Amino acid sequence: MITLYFATLFKALGENTRIRIVKLLSIKPMYVCELESILQISQPRISQHLRILKHADLLHAHKEGQRTIYSLNQQKFDTLGHAFQQFLTKPLEDLPEFEMEIQRIEAVSKDPAIAICKNQGKVPTTIPAKK
Repeated sequence: MITLYFATLFKALGENTRIRIVKLLSIKPMYVCELESILQISQPRISQHLRILKHADLLHAHKEGQRTIYSLNQQKFDTLGHAFQQFLTKPLEDLPEFEMEIQRIEAVSKDPAIAICKNQGKVPTTIPAKK
């Protein structure tokens, strides 16, 4: 499902330290010890953040002996913005996972409580009786 794909990516990017790591790795590939020293964060914490980013396929990890050097998966970042823009502009009817939402949109447009909400700014607890 496309929504799960984007949720995974944005969750991986949805933390300040991980954004900082991504920015640093956009400058050049780095070892954990370099990130640890620059960010002043312990090695286990850096490794945890790197693991999350790698799981989302946002990083490449290359072994050099016993050490690992991390770099951005630039192809993923190059396509992410474009792919999300395509998702936003694609009609709901072309996204099977939105079938229930399409039905609810139709129901909401006919709901008298929603009409009142839109006109007064709140949904009443009861729908006014017809006269």
